Amino acid sequence: MRTTTAGIAAAALVAFGSALPPVAAVAPGSVAPASGSSPSLQRAQPGNPSGHVPVPPAARAVDTTRPTRVIGHGTAASCTSAKVVRAVRRGGIITFDCGPRPVTIVMKRTAKVHNTSKRVVIDGGGKVTLSGAGKRRILYQNTCDRSLTWTTSHCDDQASPKLVLQNLTFAKGNAAGLRAEGGGGGAVFVRGGQLKIVNSRFVKNRCERTGPDVGGAAVRVLDQYQDRPVYVVHSTFGGAKGRGGRCSNGGALSSIGVSWVVLNSVISHNRAIGRGANPARGSTPGGGSGGGIYTDGNDVTLTIAGTRMEHNRAREGGGAIFFVSNDRTGTLTIDRSVLRRNPSAGFETAGYPGIFYLGSGPPRVTASIVK
Repeated sequence: MRTTTAGIAAAALVAFGSALPPVAAVAPGSVAPASGSSPSLQRAQPGNPSGHVPVPPAARAVDTTRPTRVIGHGTAASCTSAKVVRAVRRGGIITFDCGPRPVTIVMKRTAKVHNTSKRVVIDGGGKVTLSGAGKRRILYQNTCDRSLTWTTSHCDDQASPKLVLQNLTFAKGNAAGLRAEGGGGGAVFVRGGQLKIVNSRFVKNRCERTGPDVGGAAVRVLDQYQDRPVYVVHSTFGGAKGRGGRCSNGGALSSIGVSWVVLNSVISHNRAIGRGANPARGSTPGGGSGGGIYTDGNDVTLTIAGTRMEHNRAREGGGAIFFVSNDRTGTLTIDRSVLRRNPSAGFETAGYPGIFYLGSGPPRVTASIVK
């Protein structure tokens, strides 16, 4: 068990789009079960209610009071998969008018961000669930996918699209069998541009069951503009038994060569179910690391602050976190957080239960409980 009490200095953070003041007017309200939807997929507020780490401007929700386009016209029936796909393709600030009650939109096709969009903001107002029905990935962005328009000669390092997901639930996404770009990303797959997730929930998402590196039952990210971090704020991944993500690696989040800042969030009851680790041991398919988070690369950072990670499991290494900086320049910071009951069936770093870490010096743990 490791418990520390020292504080941590705030990191310098790069601005990301138009943001609201610290108390965002678009914060989601109470979400009650919608007609025809499962009560288990609807909850009040996502994120960690005990997390009070200040949220920098770069990580706050975007003001969507003047949307570019609105999906629906006041009824649940008017909010369809086709309209979501069309709106995402066209880009801009997207909101929903699906009536007063929460609604689940079952996606018939994966919504794809086109690379001609400067910014795509999807705001569910705390009442919209996008469901993959256990059959398909929900959302896809890839600046190197020529079918979505080739806009630069440096597709892996372009500033746009800026994708912001806020006040949404992503449920039952499934990327199993999707091998392009290495696969993964059961609910959301992003390569290139920039990504931010605020006030959102990810429930029962899935991706490939085996394989080294493939991962991210909820979210998979490859490349970000100028190596800026992905911000995840006031969001929940899993949250309760039976609601978590399942993938070969990274039961919630997964990346290669990408940094993350996770603030005031909950990552619990997710599982890395592959077998054989990475590189795969002989006669095994590989995988099984990072029950909650799997990240690999070189000069990458992972910051967990004001966050609770519990009951995540890995068949191999890192029940909570698997962090590998191949050139040993990357850092892991855990601040004002609780990580507990995250078993690693195979291996973990001595003195840091639930964590497998290779980086620059030891993990930087402050004012946190790791046990």
